[in-house]
Amino acid sequence: MTTPTPEEPEGSEQQPGYPPPPPPGYGQPPPPGYQPPPPGYQPPPGYPQGYQQPYAVMRPDQERTWAGMAHWGSLVSAFVALAFLAPLIIMFVKGNESPFVRRHAVESLNFQLSMLLYGIVSAILIIVLIGLFLLIGLAVVWIICVIQASIKASAGEEYRYPLTIRFVS
Repeated sequence: MTTPTPEEPEGSEQQPGYPPPPPPGYGQPPPPGYQPPPPGYQPPPGYPQGYQQPYAVMRPDQERTWAGMAHWGSLVSAFVALAFLAPLIIMFVKGNESPFVRRHAVESLNFQLSMLLYGIVSAILIIVLIGLFLLIGLAVVWIICVIQASIKASAGEEYRYPLTIRFVS
């Protein structure tokens, strides 16, 4: 522990393992008459950007709905053979509004891409006849895992798909 110097107030010494104390005035209320900028305000070009929240505020029920849609949407988009499309769109559209939604969208996207890769390999292995059984097994595993993930996401819980290659983080 260091001892405070004469210009430092008592109790402001740096303790090991702790971050330095905040600068003076940090956390103080805004001055009288301060009005926050209106929603959608953009500072002029070249003006330094202030602190911006990394995520917008989303209600928990909305988070669960969008996270579930990242999984259920892959079932719907599988009809056009692009099961990865729904989680990809949700990740780009709603992923910046909630870390929970982003985690589920990324997890679903990684699983869909992994299953696409496994499906391509299985289709090639149809030549040796084992690929047909692999495709049937992949389809069953895919449906069961997507339903489980959708239920977990709708309940507000985390879910990690098995057999997933982490392409996107």
